[in-house]
Amino acid sequence: MNANTPRDEQDAQLLSRTARDLPSGRHQFHKERLMAQIHEQVQQSRRDERTAAPAVPAAPAKARRLRLPRPAITLPAMAFGLSAVIVAGVVTLGGGDGVRESGVATGPALTTDIGTATTKGVPQLLDQISLAAAEGDHPTVRAGQYIYIESVLADTHVRTVDDRSSLVGQELHKRQMWESADGVEGWLIDPAVNDSSEGETLTLPDEQGNTPKAHLGSPSYDYLAKLTTDPDALLAKIYKETEGQGNTPDQQAFSTIGDLLSESYPPPELYSALFETAAKIPGVVVVDDAVDAAGRHGVAVARLDETSGQREEWIFDKKTHVYLGARNVQVKPLKEEGILIKPGTVNFTMAIKNRAVVDGMKETPSAPAPSQAG
Repeated sequence: MNANTPRDEQDAQLLSRTARDLPSGRHQFHKERLMAQIHEQVQQSRRDERTAAPAVPAAPAKARRLRLPRPAITLPAMAFGLSAVIVAGVVTLGGGDGVRESGVATGPALTTDIGTATTKGVPQLLDQISLAAAEGDHPTVRAGQYIYIESVLADTHVRTVDDRSSLVGQELHKRQMWESADGVEGWLIDPAVNDSSEGETLTLPDEQGNTPKAHLGSPSYDYLAKLTTDPDALLAKIYKETEGQGNTPDQQAFSTIGDLLSESYPPPELYSALFETAAKIPGVVVVDDAVDAAGRHGVAVARLDETSGQREEWIFDKKTHVYLGARNVQVKPLKEEGILIKPGTVNFTMAIKNRAVVDGMKETPSAPAPSQAG
């Protein structure tokens, strides 16, 4: 970045790069912290400018779509006294440490019992899930409509304050996202990402006039509608597009499919094919009991990342095989920034509460869009 570039333009460039670089795949902790540091530097610069000189009105920056953060995005901390209980018997944040991160309270690390994993029955389970996906209600998204996805989520991450690091758990919070079929228009409300309760625009082009093309890491509905539904061809495309990402090609392929399940809206043929594709990835296992962020028990399709020691779990209803949510559980000890992340730590947990097609931006299935939505 040129040292002579105006501060506002520098800030816009930093935000633009941060937003565009956020992939749909699982981030490792060190990358998430880098994103957090960029965000914190930008916010601090703006605070310094407001203190030093009169504010100059500026056009709001248009951000690249922000997909589900995994396992965590650590944002600037502010003092705030609050403790919270998330889901009784599942994830508890008791006796909080008095810190809020961009509107979300923190407390002790999230923990769970580690379910037993087995390779037995993997093809059969994925086949049942694929059949259920094919039979489910899945309306087509028409031009002018929006995909609405509502979820609840939380994470555990290493936080460093004044050179002192600790492992903290984030409060369970609601996230709402709207996206047009072509991926050009969107809106996000997530207290862990934006401070305003009204959320922020994800509409393109960005502040530099760029409209990035959709891809597997950041897909639109229209993009997904054109993907092959042949499992072998689809898996080959995933390996090719994600080459060099993640810790291993197999783990990244598994994570990429997991992201398509969680915060996108694949057409029915593709949705069903994703499970047939996952069955072809080596190392996939079944966990007979897993719990999503809403406290719902289910069966999980999972894979262990041998490098990080985290097991990524996709959780499904045991009877209907409907997708419930996902979580990342530490199953092998890992040291991050000198902090031991013990087995049983829930690095990320999420539950889908609603996924629907609506007619207007900021409209929910139970409420019409605000009169000035945009």
